[in-house]
Amino acid sequence: MTTSAPETKIVDQWRIACDGGEGALGHPRVWLQISKKQGWVECPYCDCKYVHGETAE
Repeated sequence: MTTSAPETKIVDQWRIACDGGEGALGHPRVWLQISKKQGWVECPYCDCKYVHGETAE
């Protein structure tokens, strides 16, 4: 059995909200702060990786 890689999203905000994006099948909404030093943050529920556009490669 293989699992798919977590989704990566390029965003233009330093603070973003993640709710899993699947309506009732998602997860509770959490607010995540992207560190300007690191440039990305991962959701602790769904492992989606949010990368700020200024730091995207």
